[in-house]
Amino acid sequence: MTDMPATPRLGLPLLAVAQAQKEVTHNEALVVLDALVHAAVEAGPIAAPPAMPAEGQCWIVGSAATGEWSGQDGTIALWTAGGWRFLAPREGMRVIRLADRARIRYDGGEWTEPVTIAAPSGGAVIDVEARAALAALILAIEAQGLMISG
Repeated sequence: MTDMPATPRLGLPLLAVAQAQKEVTHNEALVVLDALVHAAVEAGPIAAPPAMPAEGQCWIVGSAATGEWSGQDGTIALWTAGGWRFLAPREGMRVIRLADRARIRYDGGEWTEPVTIAAPSGGAVIDVEARAALAALILAIEAQGLMISG
């Protein structure tokens, strides 16, 4: 849907005065809400659309996207009965990637993934390794929005 007034945060289409077929606009808004509330994506970022998507499934479109996703890098691709819809992410948006249960965050104009924290192992100076592991853990907790360092 183009050239329609939309909400500022999620870009949901708004009804217009004396608009014909208001149900089309209303249904479009519900489809977008269905995808973004408690957002979950199957996988991503990936560049090529899946071969057999199911209605309601979403993916994060990767860079240099191909096929029907061409030109939609960084968006959330939603498969609907009417085909692909592309939803623009907002700063701070978080989604769960179902493939590995990772919480992906849109930050600084790109999707960021949580870091993997290596467990301290062996070595002669365990204190240095423990401190490094704790520092990485704190960064990961901050990235998930669970803590803000001072």
